[in-house]
Amino acid sequence: MRLLSALLAAALLAGCAAVPKLPPERSRLRDFALEARFALRVTPPDRAPRSSGGLLSWEHDGRGDRLLLSSPLGIGLAEIDMAPGLARLRTADGRRIESADPESLTEEVTGQRLPVGRLSDWLLGRTTAGGTLERDAAGRPARLNEAGWQIDYAYADAAPDAPPSALTLNRAGEIELKLRIESWRELP
Repeated sequence: MRLLSALLAAALLAGCAAVPKLPPERSRLRDFALEARFALRVTPPDRAPRSSGGLLSWEHDGRGDRLLLSSPLGIGLAEIDMAPGLARLRTADGRRIESADPESLTEEVTGQRLPVGRLSDWLLGRTTAGGTLERDAAGRPARLNEAGWQIDYAYADAAPDAPPSALTLNRAGEIELKLRIESWRELP
């Protein structure tokens, strides 16, 4: 369950310390790093919900993504590297799993094909032509719906250029991931 929880948290990414401002034009932001806490709840059909949580360190740049998942006490559980044509998971016990893309990797590990490739865009409130985005009074992303997922955004600051301090990702009540972003920075 820990590996499943860690991978789902990476795949999907309340209350927060001060978070640096994002550039006013989110559409131009490409590369970032963040530190977050996550809480994950999975409710399989006809079974009791299972919950877990921990820490997430995420770097996203033009070459790909690197995610480090740790227990609430900071003990490393798994590292996930994603680049075009390759997704690799390494667990603390030395296990390695590779796939051609992050969605195939999540399907192999969890049995579900999860939209890992969309997470960085969802974090910034970017959607595809098939999705919808609602904005708050300050013009920031408030709710995004795409491919059966609903992403709700919360902000610790009222400024129009404030980055989200918390996200809740939900798929039909069967998977809920809450992220509390503790630090956020734009990468050069």
